[in-house]
Amino acid sequence: MAGIRALVVDDELLIRWSLSETLSDRGFTVFEAEDGKGAVRALTDAPELPDVVLLDFRLPDSNDLNLLSRIVSMVPQGRVILMTAYGTPELANAALERGAFRVLHKPFEMQDITTLVG
Repeated sequence: MAGIRALVVDDELLIRWSLSETLSDRGFTVFEAEDGKGAVRALTDAPELPDVVLLDFRLPDSNDLNLLSRIVSMVPQGRVILMTAYGTPELANAALERGAFRVLHKPFEMQDITTLVG
């Protein structure tokens, strides 16, 4: 897992921290953003694009799939995993059609994350 870069985007500090700690403990290089603007800025400023983006669906400045589409286009070689507590089959299908690698429903087990992103 060493050398894998991950961007964690979630407005809930505890979830962001838990994901970052879990991935860092397994050798990932992790950077974080708390909203959509921060995610776009992190991707624009990154010396190397992430291999995986863990993106919360509902953020203070984004609650639709437009941010997902933008991030997918910014990291064409990466995997974007949409995380949501508000998942429906329609949302999951729409996210996958827009390029999401997977839709992950909250709450989830942290150990499942490393399997999914590794």
